[in-house]
Amino acid sequence: MRIVFLNSLEKKLNGAVTDGAQVWIGEEEGLWRMGWNETSGEEEQETIWYEGGSWSEMLHVYRHRLVVKLGEGYRPVIDGIWDEREGLQGRGMAAQRLICYSELHENEAFYNDLCAWRRKKASANRKAPYMIASNRLLKLISVFRPWTTEELLQLPGMGESKATEFGQELLEMTQSQGSERPGDFPLGWVDQDIDEEAFRAWMYKQKEAKFKLEMEKFSQRRIILESLAQGLDLQEICTRTGLERRDAVELLELLEKDGYTTDSLVQLELKDMPLEQQSAVWKAFEEMGDSFLKPVLQRVYDQETIDAGGLDPLYERLRLLRISYRRQKERAPKAG
Repeated sequence: MRIVFLNSLEKKLNGAVTDGAQVWIGEEEGLWRMGWNETSGEEEQETIWYEGGSWSEMLHVYRHRLVVKLGEGYRPVIDGIWDEREGLQGRGMAAQRLICYSELHENEAFYNDLCAWRRKKASANRKAPYMIASNRLLKLISVFRPWTTEELLQLPGMGESKATEFGQELLEMTQSQGSERPGDFPLGWVDQDIDEEAFRAWMYKQKEAKFKLEMEKFSQRRIILESLAQGLDLQEICTRTGLERRDAVELLELLEKDGYTTDSLVQLELKDMPLEQQSAVWKAFEEMGDSFLKPVLQRVYDQETIDAGGLDPLYERLRLLRISYRRQKERAPKAG
């Protein structure tokens, strides 16, 4: 096997190296292998992270596995194993430091009170809870406890409209917590108070979640392409990927945008849909556009049909037909 990449990492405690490791990538006859060799004391253990023929898939695995190790405290001996410049700058980095501090110094009791308030507001306004306030914003409020609108607006995720709509209620809750706070506003003191190594480890944890999601999406995409080549139906694809049917159809739409053809699967799934319904949907797309499906649904189906079949299967058919419609529209010769 030919080694094409190798770098060393180490973990320190109180300035002394406690563990060492190497991450490597090798190639042999078109197949890629990637691994992690870890040394603790006199013991060495090798873990294979990837074996296969896809360079792109291997890179997704590499980024995720490596950031996990960085989150555990390993640091590269030679610069370049990780692009530290990838981090945010300026206000973006300041916001990340505030979020990190709030997660490392939780006020769980007050946070739970804020979550209960959010549930009531979401129910009263008929909105999803995240549209009232994100978990991170509630955590920031619970830790820094602003007393004025000006202070509230200094928290990442709190804009003017949200402060106008919910600010007074939130400030009443924070003021009821007493006068003791971790520090006053403005929050510049967080830069000096936060431990740099703890912040770096936290940042790696954020990357870990991001790269894990990207790796899963890449894997699902590969499985769908393999399934299309094998002529499998949508339910078999869902079984293989673990996706819900709606999420699988959305991935099919993305594959079409990237130039892949899903026509055989679309035809397979629509084989039981009456041709007159397909024609009616097609005509509705031509007259009303294909950006929004609800007007098309209401044009094609009466309430009795919707009540009998349910919305999910009908919307699924509309999405599948929209794939074919958009493909044909893309291939149609341009006027003029």
